[in-house]
Amino acid sequence: MSRSTFLLDGQSVPFDDGQMILEAARAAGRYIPHLCWHPDFPPHGSCKLCVVKVAGRHVSACATPARAGAEVESDTPEINTERRTLLQMLFVEGNHFCPACEKSGDCQLQAMAYDLEMTTPRFRHFFPDRPVDASHPEVLLDFNRCIYCELCVRASREQDGKAVFALTGRGINKKLAVNAESGRLADTDFAADDKAARICPVGVILKKRVGFAVPIGERTYDRAPLHEVALPKPEGDT
Repeated sequence: MSRSTFLLDGQSVPFDDGQMILEAARAAGRYIPHLCWHPDFPPHGSCKLCVVKVAGRHVSACATPARAGAEVESDTPEINTERRTLLQMLFVEGNHFCPACEKSGDCQLQAMAYDLEMTTPRFRHFFPDRPVDASHPEVLLDFNRCIYCELCVRASREQDGKAVFALTGRGINKKLAVNAESGRLADTDFAADDKAARICPVGVILKKRVGFAVPIGERTYDRAPLHEVALPKPEGDT
């Protein structure tokens, strides 16, 4: 039995019933930018960087079901300009100083900026005053870099069974918080081998004593661009 298909930038993409556009595209080896989507969790479309155009409407590819015969636009000047604007907002809302960041070269936000050819911040920097939590013996938290993707919140709650993190506040007052009366990571049961410790796409959750250990040229996105790294590897490919 043949599978239904839709068109992604003019190319046919097969999909299974119930699959979202982003999932089907990835399975077919087609990249759609994203930051908050992760294969281990249901989509919730918070970052909006997977925006695509379907029937004249801009929708989140991670949360929009694929539909037979649909024409989906993704890699176009219009959509990439929108994504670039969203990226610029993320960069100015936090404190992202890439050359001095331990996650540089391994950061999805930075890599996406390169992929989408973002060259300027465009907007005025907020320079928020956010804390750094070094209380834990193995892990450092730098809240300045948080993009509120919620991946650490979901991983800690749904896979680690600990609920160490939470998002509090709304709008400009939103922040990542540690679920402890003291607000300190050391006063939780968080461990360096938790799923939540390894899922952050930026430089918020960092293992101590390993910063800058990998030379420039050998980091994840030095070796290959994000649009290649982010796709699942073919079976048998190491």
